[in-house]
Amino acid sequence: MTPPVHNTLEVARADIGTTRLVAEADIELADGQIRLGIDRFAVTANNITYAAFGDMLGYWDFFPTTDPEFGRVPAMGWATVVESNHDEIDVGRRFYGWYPMSSHVVFTPTPTRDGFRDDGDHRQAHAPVYRAYVATEADPMYPGGAGAEFDAEGEERHVLLRGLALTGFLAEEFFADGGGSGDTYFGTPRVVVLSASSKTAIGFAQRASLRPGLVVVGVTSSGNREFVESLGFYDSVVTYDEIDQISTDGGAVSIDMAGNPVALAAVHSLFGDSLAHSMTVGRSHHDAPAAEVEMDGPAPQLFFAPSEVTRRMEEWGRQEYADRCAEAMESFVGSSDAWLSVEQRLGSLGAPDAWADVHQGNVAPSVGLVVTVGHA
Repeated sequence: MTPPVHNTLEVARADIGTTRLVAEADIELADGQIRLGIDRFAVTANNITYAAFGDMLGYWDFFPTTDPEFGRVPAMGWATVVESNHDEIDVGRRFYGWYPMSSHVVFTPTPTRDGFRDDGDHRQAHAPVYRAYVATEADPMYPGGAGAEFDAEGEERHVLLRGLALTGFLAEEFFADGGGSGDTYFGTPRVVVLSASSKTAIGFAQRASLRPGLVVVGVTSSGNREFVESLGFYDSVVTYDEIDQISTDGGAVSIDMAGNPVALAAVHSLFGDSLAHSMTVGRSHHDAPAAEVEMDGPAPQLFFAPSEVTRRMEEWGRQEYADRCAEAMESFVGSSDAWLSVEQRLGSLGAPDAWADVHQGNVAPSVGLVVTVGHA
């Protein structure tokens, strides 16, 4: 009998706009392994960032290939165990976590109190949050709460927003305690948010808008300005060529989702030494100039969410951390009905089409793409 064939999207490491579909026969499971069918995953600007920073931050190593010219970009999603050679993980259980953009994946799991940890040899160097898979019956952030009935629509919104919302939440909490100094927003009255239409930026801005007295300034393209203003999370919105119109009274901090050094340099030039902290999170503008641009004021600091997860768990405790994240998720996803519509991309061509549209900037900020690949 011919084994089933699974499809996987691979991305050219030197030219992330180029992709290919790879069809492979399912391998036989070794003792202790499980095979999961990937039900759905999101393709967002964050995935483009993973590819752009794939070498520097190790994203290409999550799901290695035999061809060094192509890599598999991780995506957040839900999957169901379809075959198990592990005594403690039964067929039919479902888990949230990081998966390849594929129809199926094989893991070597170690059970944990809320799911399992991928202990494949190639995963040992990765941060714990990247190796953790949470069972729906134990997941406080599952739509409706841990153990709630299957909710396809809820899963679609969660898979689009969950990782982005948590990054935004953690970044906002970082500013709220001045990076551990206790000086709220580093003693400044405003935060400047570059690429304000990105979903991570929206999650950040929603939380920041709740801080009394803080002015949240969104910076976006002229085409997205009306959408960003309609969200109600930004006190003011300017376009990239209007950065010099932002008030500098009292200084500011900045958070950059765009990865466009020219735009970021304009913020640094405007504020100079009164820019108390410059945080970079992603690179939604992957086609922005990559050359080094001289920056006035403080050196931009890359925000690495997994490190912040570790810090907050140590500071707050695991349960309080989980409770705070669940509250942030419920608030963000609950409000997304007003501004986000979900578009499904199904079948083997759904993944490359979704990647191309996000990479080329053809997806409106009010739309999220959710992909289900399926067998060949």
